[in-house]
Amino acid sequence: MKDIRTLSLDQLKDYFGSLGEKPFRAKQVYDWLWSKNLHSIEEMTNLSKQLRDKISEEYTINPVSVDQLQKSTDGTIKNGVKLHDGLLVESVLIPTETRTTACVSSQVGCSLNCEFCATARLKRMRNLEVAEIVDQVALIDSQSKMYFNRPLTNIVFMGMGEPMMNYKNVVEAIRKITQPEGLGMSPRRITVSTSGLPKMIKMLADDELRVKLALSLHSAIEVKRNEIMPFSDKFPLTDIMESLQYWYKKTGSVITFEYCVWKGINDGDEDIKALIKYCKQVPSKVNLIQYNPIGDGKYDQCNKKAEDNYVRQLENAGITVMIRKSRGGDIDAACGQLANKEAE
Repeated sequence: MKDIRTLSLDQLKDYFGSLGEKPFRAKQVYDWLWSKNLHSIEEMTNLSKQLRDKISEEYTINPVSVDQLQKSTDGTIKNGVKLHDGLLVESVLIPTETRTTACVSSQVGCSLNCEFCATARLKRMRNLEVAEIVDQVALIDSQSKMYFNRPLTNIVFMGMGEPMMNYKNVVEAIRKITQPEGLGMSPRRITVSTSGLPKMIKMLADDELRVKLALSLHSAIEVKRNEIMPFSDKFPLTDIMESLQYWYKKTGSVITFEYCVWKGINDGDEDIKALIKYCKQVPSKVNLIQYNPIGDGKYDQCNKKAEDNYVRQLENAGITVMIRKSRGGDIDAACGQLANKEAE
């Protein structure tokens, strides 16, 4: 049977109209599905038993479930999330003293081929559906309340998959997450991270979701970036920059460049100078991400001296830079490590 959550509010109104029910029934069901995140038609207690039975004859609800939960020594929680067809993705709850962040997935596997990322080694099986994305957020919100006694504060689309390659569903999920009739979260607390698809960056700007944008950069030297992220040879840095400038003009939102520094790969002065030049073209800041090994030995975290050199030169150039410390590395929950390892 079809998942009732695939129906829009207008489609729900049409459906209940066909049953001879008044339009407000659609709003009641929509509230159960997206605000209360209910996973059982039978529990929609403001509907008659007869109506619930009728709905259940035609529709079902396919919620995600936690197949495996792992806790890191730093408090990070990784969920192995099972989908209705038995496929698995991973989502992560990252706590700090002031916030709890959900790192959610958008694809089963990944469409891209970044050399340093474990997820990129998985075959892309399919895009996640809208409800599967929202379910991850609702699940982590409940975990945040359970384990840390506070609701979820932030969401990052930095889990498995490239969000821009599941654009329609990711955008609709964000709308469900942020609308008052949904989870009611602020869009300013949501960050969409992309590896750099210029056309889709512009589309996201045009859709005016008021979310933040992060670009996985890792090198501002074209040939070097293409070696690190082979798919990027189809998307020149000049085209990406033009789309980022468009983004800033439309949204006024500063771009975050996500940047790993690897020993012997992009840890030299020429790499820093190229990054500074690139950053100067659009209002931006840099997150230096501590690399999380994936077991191949090809990419190694740079030494402290090289990292300090990046920070010093970026700050001297007037560019805001932060070092983002690795979280959840002991359970393979850190950036670039999500690969369903425990489920294999």
